[in-house]
Amino acid sequence: MPISPNQGSTGGGTAVTITGTNLSGATAVKFGTKSATITANTSTSVSVISPSGTGTVGVTVTTPGGTSNPLSFFYVGAPFKASLSASAGVLAGGNTVTISGTGLSTATSVAFGANSATPTVTSDSLISVTVPAGAAAGSVGVTVTTAGGSNNGLSYTYVDVPTITTIVPDSGPTSGGTAVTITGTEFATTQSVTVNGTVAPFAVVNGTTLSVVTPPGTAGAVDVVVTTSGGSVTATGGFTYLAGPGI
Repeated sequence: MPISPNQGSTGGGTAVTITGTNLSGATAVKFGTKSATITANTSTSVSVISPSGTGTVGVTVTTPGGTSNPLSFFYVGAPFKASLSASAGVLAGGNTVTISGTGLSTATSVAFGANSATPTVTSDSLISVTVPAGAAAGSVGVTVTTAGGSNNGLSYTYVDVPTITTIVPDSGPTSGGTAVTITGTEFATTQSVTVNGTVAPFAVVNGTTLSVVTPPGTAGAVDVVVTTSGGSVTATGGFTYLAGPGI
């Protein structure tokens, strides 16, 4: 007489189906000493909603013909999430994050806002998941669902691809050291700024403004690239290095 699923939340509420023979007219289904709510019954199956409980209990079915042998049902506590390996990423999704915590071994889904993905379980304390695409830039809640229930409390921020509007000034000496202000959008999570492929010191003033100091370079127009959690944007020929005078 199989039982499916054979595990569920300590809070109860799990839909469970017991299959076997001579089950029609079931008058009671017990999870340990607690009665379950019978929702459907045929000669070969009984569907119930599990009561609350803890640990491992025996499940029995009682009919006018007697009481069955017990089947084991395992109560699982709700998961606890401790941390996300990355708290932000591209709006298009596709990046992999890991979630650490406890009670994660039976994880079946991870929701990022309204969109869900199926995780890969590494252990009871670690799962990984490919982040689904977001509906819009911004913060969403992260919810892990296991046999023991659901838990949230972590957040993940979808970041749109940055844009560059202006670079002021847009030229300076090849020796570098020019203080440049870059304006645009989605700069809050800026990770790097390069000028002609060379990393430049920068500071995030706000979500639309970066303060950058140009590194040394060679004369001519060069690309400026801003990389954020949402991706990269290139201002082609956005800064021009000026050669010094020669006598």
